[in-house]
Amino acid sequence: MNRPKSFRQSMAWLHTWSGLVVGWVLFAIFVTGTASYYRTEISHWMRPELPDAIPDPVAAATGAGTFLRKTMPEAAGWSIKLPNADMTAVEVYWWQTIGGPFHHALLDPATGERSTVRDTRGGDFLYRFHFELNMPPIWGRWIVSACAMILLIALISGIVTHRRIFADFFTFRRDRSAQRGWLDAHNVMGVLALPFHLMIVYTGLVTLASMLMPWAVKTGYHGDIRRYYADAGLMIAGRPPAGRPGAGLPLGEIVSRAIAATGETPEHVTVSNPGDAAATVTAYFEEPPGLAHLHPQIAYDAATGVELGRVGEAGAATRTGAVMIGLHEAHFAAAPLRFLFFLCGLMGAGTVATGLVLWTVARAPKNAAPEGLGLRLVRILNLGTIAGLPTGLAAYFLANRLLPVTLDARADWEVGAFFTVWVLAAMASALYPRPRAWSIALTVPAFAFLAIPVIDSMTAGQVRFVGFDGAMALLGLLLFLAARLAGRRALARRPAKERLHGTAEA
Repeated sequence: MNRPKSFRQSMAWLHTWSGLVVGWVLFAIFVTGTASYYRTEISHWMRPELPDAIPDPVAAATGAGTFLRKTMPEAAGWSIKLPNADMTAVEVYWWQTIGGPFHHALLDPATGERSTVRDTRGGDFLYRFHFELNMPPIWGRWIVSACAMILLIALISGIVTHRRIFADFFTFRRDRSAQRGWLDAHNVMGVLALPFHLMIVYTGLVTLASMLMPWAVKTGYHGDIRRYYADAGLMIAGRPPAGRPGAGLPLGEIVSRAIAATGETPEHVTVSNPGDAAATVTAYFEEPPGLAHLHPQIAYDAATGVELGRVGEAGAATRTGAVMIGLHEAHFAAAPLRFLFFLCGLMGAGTVATGLVLWTVARAPKNAAPEGLGLRLVRILNLGTIAGLPTGLAAYFLANRLLPVTLDARADWEVGAFFTVWVLAAMASALYPRPRAWSIALTVPAFAFLAIPVIDSMTAGQVRFVGFDGAMALLGLLLFLAARLAGRRALARRPAKERLHGTAEA
């Protein structure tokens, strides 16, 4: 390996290798994170039994409270997500210790019993995967944080390396050589969405800052994280349990009081120490318009319904962090801006993908020389990730329509289909003939995505999903186009005699 001789060469070396080491994980993070901008729409599609009409939140809260009292009256806490335009069912969680495990159920708002809606994680699976990788949360978040740190280094070193960064943006020499074409594509997508890339990486790290740098809070508050959150204006200070049983008001009564106090319906309510005489019900409201990701809150005595307090005013540091989170999740964005974020996310995935392919193209052996083990491994990983991940995503959506609705642990089967098909696609990519590998690998997810609207019309067949099905069909067509272009480039790189011989054989 040649050592870099100048500062810019050092930055180029750092950019190349930092991008390669975590590139496959970054591609998965970008793809699933970008899909999460339409997390609600994905969840709607994956629960076709849910009606569009929004049920009465007061009655829904009363039914959810009755269900939770029967299911786990001695729980440490309950959480009820009330029905709204995004989710017309009632989602409830309960836990016996602060650290979990957390139990979940979807309830019918009319009856308060478990809903017959198909069991699925919907868009939440993709959302959580992009920062937890479907691993134990602490491990997944540390890995994603490390990858984000390395990506930030790759972005900064890439800016230093490309001294003609704006001139390169207007240059695309696809037909000069394969290496030059991939480099120009990498530069164009990287520069066009560069502000978004820097923002999304930095704000993602800020979102996980309390995990990455917990020492100040631990030192200043001696591990009392709840007091820190209360002082920061993120939550209402709780009160300790009384140690004696108590009967609470119906949760619907407290939701009704919260609506009367603010004129707005709470997004969700939590109950701390249910069944205790000092149980507290906290109503959380939708964040006000703007960038800051802060939710107004009101706490009530569960037994009497008396208001105990409201969340305090957030300080400058808290509001700054909340703005960073708001920018990252784009909750403030109307439909056009959210679509722009989505396109920038796709360009982020494209930048990573073209960088990975460029690494192999630049190091491809000349004159039919044998391929080294390292180069072959990177090429297979590229195929397995860039083409395999979309195949797994399509399988996730298809499993939602094809698995029996009453199947036990159905949501786990859907997630299992995602990973199983992804692994199988990655393994198959190692067996494809090299000249046609990209063409075959991209054709598989193309047909899988094109099958989604067909299967949906045969199973759910609802007009309200036309937009989603159209997006899946468009994605399949784009993948099919990419497969055709990859096949043409592979054919163009073959020697003339070999092309003629292949044509004669055909």
